[in-house]
Amino acid sequence: MAEFVLHPQLQADTLVLGDLPLSRVLLARDSRYPWLILVPKRNGIREIHWLTAAEQGQLIKESSAIGGLMEQYLTPDKINVAALGNVVPQLHLHHVARFRSDAAWPGPVWGQHPALPYTDAELAQTAGRWQSWLAALADFRLG
Repeated sequence: MAEFVLHPQLQADTLVLGDLPLSRVLLARDSRYPWLILVPKRNGIREIHWLTAAEQGQLIKESSAIGGLMEQYLTPDKINVAALGNVVPQLHLHHVARFRSDAAWPGPVWGQHPALPYTDAELAQTAGRWQSWLAALADFRLG
């Protein structure tokens, strides 16, 4: 199997936190929202239904685990999960913890406001916090 390659746009817009059995876990570099992205480590996959049935089940398991962590640690008003892929064709699943007080509420986060980058210190702190929360998942491996 060929080595997994992350799409260049995802590489530019995120920080790798680590890996789950199927997916790479990414932190979006937009400090406006708690935002993780799962990318199944399968080259050439654009749609969920292109994964095998077992991989589809694993993706749902991993997505549910991310949602559970967001709910447990952030207590959001809603968790938005989406696989758009209109700009980045590589299959990736966004998980955004939403709050009535956030900049885009109640609308979608896409296209509402330009990304607000983390400072280096904020990025390191946020990544470390997510990695410690993700470590509760037995099969998580640091990036």
